[in-house]
Amino acid sequence: MLYSVIGYYSLILGLCFGLILILFSVKNFQNSKFDTKILSFTFLQFFFVVISFLCLVASFILSDFSNETVFNNSHTTKPLFYKIAGTWGNHEGSLLLWLFVLTLFILIFLLKSKNQPTKYKILTLVFQQIIIIGFFVFLIKTSNPFNFLFPTPEEGLGLNPILQDPALAIHPPILYLGYVGSSIIFSSALAATSLNLITKSWATHIKKWVLISWIFLTLGILLGSIWAYYELGWGGFWFWDPVENVSLMPWLALTTLLHCILVLEKKLILTSWVIILSISTFTLSMCGTFLVRSGILNSVHTFANDPERGLFILIFLFSLIFLSLFIFFFFHKANKDTPTSFFWLSKETSIIINNWFMMYFLSVVLIGTVYPIFLDVLSSQKISVGPPFYHKLIIPFLIPFLLVMAIGPKLKWIKSNLEDKTYLIILLLFSILLSFLIVKNFDINFLLNTILISSALYLFLITLRDFFIKKYNNISQNIAHFGFSLLILSILFNNLFSTEIITNLKVGETFKSETTKIVFEGMSHKKEKNYRSIVGNFSIQNSKGKIENMSPELRIYNQPNIVTSEADIKTTLISDIFIVINLVQNQDYFNVRYQVKPFMIWIWFSVVLISFGGLISFIKKKYEK
Repeated sequence: MLYSVIGYYSLILGLCFGLILILFSVKNFQNSKFDTKILSFTFLQFFFVVISFLCLVASFILSDFSNETVFNNSHTTKPLFYKIAGTWGNHEGSLLLWLFVLTLFILIFLLKSKNQPTKYKILTLVFQQIIIIGFFVFLIKTSNPFNFLFPTPEEGLGLNPILQDPALAIHPPILYLGYVGSSIIFSSALAATSLNLITKSWATHIKKWVLISWIFLTLGILLGSIWAYYELGWGGFWFWDPVENVSLMPWLALTTLLHCILVLEKKLILTSWVIILSISTFTLSMCGTFLVRSGILNSVHTFANDPERGLFILIFLFSLIFLSLFIFFFFHKANKDTPTSFFWLSKETSIIINNWFMMYFLSVVLIGTVYPIFLDVLSSQKISVGPPFYHKLIIPFLIPFLLVMAIGPKLKWIKSNLEDKTYLIILLLFSILLSFLIVKNFDINFLLNTILISSALYLFLITLRDFFIKKYNNISQNIAHFGFSLLILSILFNNLFSTEIITNLKVGETFKSETTKIVFEGMSHKKEKNYRSIVGNFSIQNSKGKIENMSPELRIYNQPNIVTSEADIKTTLISDIFIVINLVQNQDYFNVRYQVKPFMIWIWFSVVLISFGGLISFIKKKYEK
């Protein structure tokens, strides 16, 4: 109980320092010298949020069930690692983690911006404090993580078993670092717009924040995807689940912003794009928070809670959008020397074309995610928007996008004559020929897949060639683009060549097909601290006669009493073999799902490569010329 009292009053003190910071910043706005008291107050605010967060962690570790959040999300039999992870595996704790990162990032921003104009630093702090105070009020009024229960229960309700996983334990903090990084970009862009400071030097200054936010968001999405692949038993890496989509949307906006910032750093163009994308990225991050925490999404990931909480975030979000649009339209002044049109064959044109493609992909994901919600509200009709919707709308436009991405980096600024046409044409013809041979040997949709694989191969071969020809010139771009081309190719081959067998088997039975023999050899049991397992023992023989022994599990957790399926996955460089079992109700049969998923390891590796490209750009002192 003591930790809950300390944690709650630390939140109150953090909110007080937020209000003091805004008043003190306004008072010192006209001063030419930055007052060090502002930095001290910012540190104190961060200090009290840290104390509050550590108090919640301590309450979880000690299983203090007088705290309502601990009671609802923990249990004495839970392993220590998951007790700690349970701190942010719930609505209240995850928002406290948001607040922790928000206050940390603004403190780092002030420490790293010593050479920036004083007015710019103060105004960025004010905008960031508006966001921070909004989260303080939201936590204290609607989502207090330190509510008391009396009398104190003997035992807690436990954490959802599917959330008791190492990947998901570290997934939210990394994802939030990406989300919250976008808040600094948002506040900085509004401050720079208000003061007419959207310049090359500002782009260099804010680029680090764009990169760090982008890297963490990319890795956060990767961890969530890996978790869903092996934990949910769906046997894939992406399902267009609404909560997956709300993390993908800010990533698309942030990726576009990153390219615009790199351009702005070299030439004073695309300033409006930069401001709009800075606002959009943070808005989409907040939208994700709203959708996940309002309880209106039907997803395994969501924290279904009182819709009043979602309404608070919605009003707060609209207030921030209104403020940012007001600043953009009334304070943004286009540079008269900035060219408004470009030669059709130039680097500027290719970047703008790819920007439009990215915005189109973003729009498709946004509509597919939000439209079912509006339809439900307006007509009480429930629909589900699944993969076919996204595939039909995105895949045709992915082809020109990949071609522009392949050729764009080869163009020059202002005007280009497209040098080295010969190798570009040769690689294109080779890509078409190779994709034709791949498609011809498999019974798949001929025309579209030939063109799609050709464009993906074309980007792959060009980025691969750049490693040998350009060597260390622009290496971060080469690695990131190569990783993206590998990702698209791996996804394509994974979708086209995956196979699946779904059957019901009793112990001792065998399933046979032309290519696969599955023998259900037996069952075993094991017991852990917080669950017991039924383990299925299978031997699987493929068409080449190779036999694999696999052991998927059914886990029965003691608190809460939930049964989960744990897939057994054997990974090689070529493919994954994946098997999962489920009980068939009131029967002796088990439902068995067996899949062969080509190139899964390359999907994960390619995303790591993309992030590594961003990391190289981040640690370099000066962006490659």
